[in-house]
Amino acid sequence: MAKLAQQLKLQIEAGKAVPAPPLGPALGQAGVNIGEFVNQFNAATQEQMGSKVSVIINVYDDRSFDFKVKTPLTAGLILKAAGIKSGSGKPNTKKVGSITDAQLTEIAEVKMDDLNAHDVDAAKKIIAGSCRAMGIDIK
Repeated sequence: MAKLAQQLKLQIEAGKAVPAPPLGPALGQAGVNIGEFVNQFNAATQEQMGSKVSVIINVYDDRSFDFKVKTPLTAGLILKAAGIKSGSGKPNTKKVGSITDAQLTEIAEVKMDDLNAHDVDAAKKIIAGSCRAMGIDIK
């Protein structure tokens, strides 16, 4: 069995990976077959199309690799639920949108695997903190 040589953590648009920068150079430096990764990643993330996801790529010393796709980014899920393009530059004074408690619960359930929380209520508190930091109210 090959030894782990390097681990890469990247954020890539689901289903739309291309070998162009910044993905290509990052994979090339690690010795990964870029075309093979792009094909496998796009096939694995086809159902999450339209959202940005985190991916952890384990590169082994025989130049083989495997990867794990995480859930979509929290900020992206919040922005989609609120129906806005970006958060506030001054979240304490300027609010840019709001989401409902039901939307907050839905986001917390999606992110549950990637959060350091034991139940949905704890996950909701984590997501609510991200909303506050983005200038988004919870109703």
